[in-house]
Order: sequence, then C-alpha cells, then structure tokens
Amino acid sequence: MKDKYIQLAVFTYESEYSILKNLLDQKNIRYIFKNETIATVLPFHSHAFGGIRLMVHPEDHEEALKIYDNFNSSSFDVIR
Repeated sequence: MKDKYIQLAVFTYESEYSILKNLLDQKNIRYIFKNETIATVLPFHSHAFGGIRLMVHPEDHEEALKIYDNFNSSSFDVIR
C-alpha cells in the first residue's frame, strides 16, 4: 500500500526552502517537494500551479513540523 504524504508547507522559490531541505535530510525525514521541477523551469509561474509543496511522510510529520517551526522562527544574524 502506498503511503499518502501530508502537505506541510508551500513555497514560491527554491531559495526559500534550500536550508530546510538540508535540515530534513539530517534527521532522515521522508519528504518530497511537489512541483519543484516545474518551478525550476518556470520560476515566476509557481503561483499558477499552487507553489512548491513540501509533502512529508505521515510517520515523520510531527518531527518535520518541529523542524519547520524552528526554521521559521530562527533569526539569522547579519554579519557586516
């Protein structure tokens, strides 16, 4: 039986989630980015097809949500 992945977040550009992708990989979270390829080819049209959707495996959803929330609440210091 195929597992149904759960949508966790939606992004417009790859730059918005590239660090998050690495964080998920470090914790061995099972995920896919739906519409990622088309957004690379047509970056200014990602909103037309619903954006780039982060889909996570149901068993990893809780851990992925913690990582995502921490990622969004992080403040980065600007080095000048």
